[in-house]
Amino acid sequence: MLAFPQIDPVAVRIGPLAVHWYGLMYLLGFASVWFLGNWRIKMGKTRLNQKDLEDLIFYAVLGVVLGGRLGYVLFYKPAYYFSHPQEIFFLWQGGMSFHGGLLGVIAVILLLARLRKYRWMEVSDFVAPLCPLALAAGRLGNFINGELWGRITDVPWAMVFPGSGDGLPRHPSQLYNLSLEGICLFVLLWWFSNKPRPLGQTSAVFLIGYGCLRFIEEFAREPDDFLGFLVAGSTMGQLLSLPMVATGIIMFIVCGRQASKAS
Repeated sequence: MLAFPQIDPVAVRIGPLAVHWYGLMYLLGFASVWFLGNWRIKMGKTRLNQKDLEDLIFYAVLGVVLGGRLGYVLFYKPAYYFSHPQEIFFLWQGGMSFHGGLLGVIAVILLLARLRKYRWMEVSDFVAPLCPLALAAGRLGNFINGELWGRITDVPWAMVFPGSGDGLPRHPSQLYNLSLEGICLFVLLWWFSNKPRPLGQTSAVFLIGYGCLRFIEEFAREPDDFLGFLVAGSTMGQLLSLPMVATGIIMFIVCGRQASKAS
């Protein structure tokens, strides 16, 4: 069993101001999107320009926060928040959903594509390879905070997370998330998008890849205590990932057929 590195969640204190590692991880994630996006623009991998990228990042921040929060409210605790609507805005209490944040980013992509006269899948194909490293940074923030821990296990790399309250060794599932949906998905998408592909297929690979990897990761992650296990022993994360995979497969096939007809 490995010792959990209990890192102070506050990275820097300047008087009454406290800068948290989790916030820094968000900044690191969006910074990686900026650097990778600029590289793709300079290499001629897209018609989008630097102004488009900067606007995408600015509005994507809003999409991630608003979509992530509303997704958590609607997918995870609808009854509670409908009874306590004022707490929907209590972001400092935590509670964000990746799938909700994804819907927020999709809304931003659709809006920017409409305003700048791009095809929306052209924008999404540009954005998709930029996202996994940002996801990895977020999962590192989860690990530093000692949250979203895994299920009880006896594997040699198990850790005791203080926040679990039971002192039992658990999977460091945040690191699994970081490795799979972060680094592995980045490598896959960067390789796939580096060659000319039918419009929309890069976005489809993101949906399929993330959905499959998240589904697998959930087998090691402790489900939310207020939800527990759902249909056939699945978790909410798995149920939300299935539509991603199905949509991605359909997109991949349809986009490939459309490209064949056009050629």
